[in-house]
Amino acid sequence: MQRLQSYLDSHGIANWPHIKTHKIPAIAQMQIAAGAAGITCQKIGEVEIMAQAGLRNIFLPYNIIGEAKLNRLMELAQQIEISVTADSAFVVDGLAQAAQQHQVTMPVLVEFDTGLARCGVQTPQQAADLAYRIDRQSNLVFDGLMTYPLNERTDSFVQQTRAILEKDRVSVRRVSVGGTPQMWQAHEHPVVTEYRAGMYIYGDRYTLKSGAMKLEEVAFSVITTVVSRPTPDRGILDGGSKTFSSDLVGLDGYGLILEYPQARIYSFSEEHGHFDFSDCLEKPEIGERLTVIPNHCCSVTNLFNEIVAVRDGVVETIWPVAARGAVQ
Repeated sequence: MQRLQSYLDSHGIANWPHIKTHKIPAIAQMQIAAGAAGITCQKIGEVEIMAQAGLRNIFLPYNIIGEAKLNRLMELAQQIEISVTADSAFVVDGLAQAAQQHQVTMPVLVEFDTGLARCGVQTPQQAADLAYRIDRQSNLVFDGLMTYPLNERTDSFVQQTRAILEKDRVSVRRVSVGGTPQMWQAHEHPVVTEYRAGMYIYGDRYTLKSGAMKLEEVAFSVITTVVSRPTPDRGILDGGSKTFSSDLVGLDGYGLILEYPQARIYSFSEEHGHFDFSDCLEKPEIGERLTVIPNHCCSVTNLFNEIVAVRDGVVETIWPVAARGAVQ
């Protein structure tokens, strides 16, 4: 936590950590205490829970659509500082109407696509056109540009968009980018003003593969038990897809077993993890407890009610995952 905060501070980049990884208000408060400018949430349900816990500056980079969700968003805007994103006129017009009805002013960033092929406008001209549309609304404020992930296309897109907007004296105040794997390269992109990372708080097997974290820095693991050894080279863990999710994220197998790094978790049932240890010199026994670093910590967090915080083998606290399942 402190390492990323110090890095971003040293380069004048605001830290907006993504709480969808941990979903725990106490950790979000720790991130703010460490120096974060605010927090990032992915769904309104997460924002509501974090706001109830006292978080007061929240970024929600998502297209909010529909009367019910817009009403919830505007009620939050009357209580806390919140900004959102949009990538179409449909989203902007909905935000504008709701903001006017609730008599609030809503900062809106334009989301642009740098190649993920998810949400986001496709060209700088489209970004500028949407920024103009936001700027014309009496209850909206064009607040900048947002993308995920940070990559080699980011700077050029921002620079071209900014050049169009500057002709009409429309400024790009914020450039929000994200991605734990790319976080240590943020300073190489001069257009970036703020950074959103989520997985950095825990780390996982995907983060290890990216090189963003080392094994000794990973804080997130699942303790499992060998419940069966049907064959000499196959074992069954008491954790399956309902424990680890089914995320591969481009990796081979479903997790790293620290005690048997050559073993491979190759398949899941809902409550069973199937692992092969034919490449291991020593073989695990039934009843043995194994420590597994999952592929993707964000998905795993959302499957548990509690996270146990352990330091030097001693349980220091147990955090309820307050925003678990808050995806509405």
